[in-house]
Amino acid sequence: MKQYLNNLKGDKGIWSFVALLALFSFMPVFSASSNLAYLGHGTGNTLGYLVKHLGHIGFGFAIIYMVHRVPYLYFRSISKVFLPVVWVILAITMIKGTVIGGANASRWLQIPFIGISFQPSAFAALVLYIYVARYLSKKREEAIDFKSSLKELWLPVFVTLMFILPSNFSTTALIFSMVVVLVFIGKYPLKYLSYVIGSGIIILAFFVLLAKAFPDAKFFSRVSTWESRIESFTTDKPDEDDYQIEKAKIAIASGKIYGLGPGKSVQKNFLPQSSSDFIYAIIVEEYGLVGGFGVLILYLLLLFRFVVAAHKANTLFGKLVVIGLGFPMIFQAMINMAVAVELLPVTGQTLPLISSGGTSIWMTSIALGIIIGVTKKEEEIEEEKKESAKREEALQKMIDAHLEAEENQADESYSIEDKVGNPMDAVANK
Repeated sequence: MKQYLNNLKGDKGIWSFVALLALFSFMPVFSASSNLAYLGHGTGNTLGYLVKHLGHIGFGFAIIYMVHRVPYLYFRSISKVFLPVVWVILAITMIKGTVIGGANASRWLQIPFIGISFQPSAFAALVLYIYVARYLSKKREEAIDFKSSLKELWLPVFVTLMFILPSNFSTTALIFSMVVVLVFIGKYPLKYLSYVIGSGIIILAFFVLLAKAFPDAKFFSRVSTWESRIESFTTDKPDEDDYQIEKAKIAIASGKIYGLGPGKSVQKNFLPQSSSDFIYAIIVEEYGLVGGFGVLILYLLLLFRFVVAAHKANTLFGKLVVIGLGFPMIFQAMINMAVAVELLPVTGQTLPLISSGGTSIWMTSIALGIIIGVTKKEEEIEEEKKESAKREEALQKMIDAHLEAEENQADESYSIEDKVGNPMDAVANK
């Protein structure tokens, strides 16, 4: 274990905050899994869910460790190769998507022979962010032409989003927002960016109109859900999601300042998705506002370390990768917490590193591994500078010692000559 800890490179702050979030996650997940344990005439034993979460977290940290040892510049080329692969996986998911718990149709894909389901949109987001960072870093010395950027940048972005949109609007909106932030930071011309945002709004409106024209089509089945959630959030019209929000609000109100105590949540037995989408409500109920603000502060500290890492990166690609992979993670956490307190309509976004679920944890781990890989490179550069300075200092000491030895030897020869005398002088005297 000590050997592995010594091999951990990169920003120690990021490592620390990630470890704190992961360690804290065990308590709310263990507590909030009770409704899942009783579901389908279960025994109510949540130990199995705790062990499962332990496996997800453990494998997640193994992913971080392995990925952070890979030079981050390798991902620059990998993103271009993986993007068509992502499209194929997303297309298969649209056709053969698995329904999990009677909802979220076509979001999940089952891996044959293994029996593991995963959400391809999370992997697609990772690849897309790195691809956008690659394009912007490649074009930094050139004037960006709008027509060429449509083909090289925005066409891949919109193709990816169109595969995700029919089944998951919130993830599509999150990815598009983060891409816009990334290209803005990458100094993409604002005039062109406004055209792209306008085009995105028009495409979304056209998609909704098609859903209205063909309401029975499976391809548009989720549009009615989006409408009902937005309508329920903006009006007093009741909706099936109101039950979740009401239970989440009761949980938060019950927590008060210090909470009911670990494992003492009441609403965990009634709140659907209490261990994933609404786990923040359970955290506040059991640990109060102190626990709720503590989790929020940890994410903000992690965001601060991402900003520092982006600032220190010595390449534009490194800066954009940290922003493109780090900011969505924090933004997703803020969305999850905002939904729990009814600041946003229900979206289905999990709380990174805390919510149960393998896909979310593992994709977050890949992103963290790449980010730490960027900081590791800067750390290696600093270590090389220190080693170089040490070598120069040692060499200078050797040179000084050699010069000092020569001076001492010369002084000794002069002193001997003074004592014995010059033989030529003796001959001359004779």
